[in-house]
Amino acid sequence: MHAKDILIDGFSRIQEEVHAAVEGLTPDDLNHRPAPDANSITWLVWHLTRVQDDHVADAFGLDQVWLTQDWEKRFGLDVPPRDHGYGHTSAQVAKVRVDSAELLTGYYDAVHAQSLEALRGVTAADLERIVDDNWDPPVTLGVRLVSVLSDDLQHVGQAAYLRGLRQSAAS
Repeated sequence: MHAKDILIDGFSRIQEEVHAAVEGLTPDDLNHRPAPDANSITWLVWHLTRVQDDHVADAFGLDQVWLTQDWEKRFGLDVPPRDHGYGHTSAQVAKVRVDSAELLTGYYDAVHAQSLEALRGVTAADLERIVDDNWDPPVTLGVRLVSVLSDDLQHVGQAAYLRGLRQSAAS
């Protein structure tokens, strides 16, 4: 198995988990915050998708799906166009709300499609390419992709946990 195949598999698992975390939930379930400063399922899925969109697009020299496919307009959030949620305050988290799970999965699926298209052409040598020299050591494409995978898996796991909390409270 080639490294790119492992990465494709990893990103595909995120897609499966995003769908599992949000499908069938009401807007109230998605936007619910279990404590005043906690994240909602909506914020977690939006954030993980924004991070993947931003970081993968940057690493491959692509445009962000958020901007080029009008997802920014479809969401209609009161956040700057390139915002991806990193460092959000509780008040900023509260602004990230949706009316349907389909909006979240639609955006994730569009980002996933662009990510897979970029990954299909990756060679082993590409994974050694420096994509960010603001760190010591500089960040390679391989390290950046694993960082996105790690961040996304953590956040989708949090969203799944919140789903379980919400569903158990309702029963």
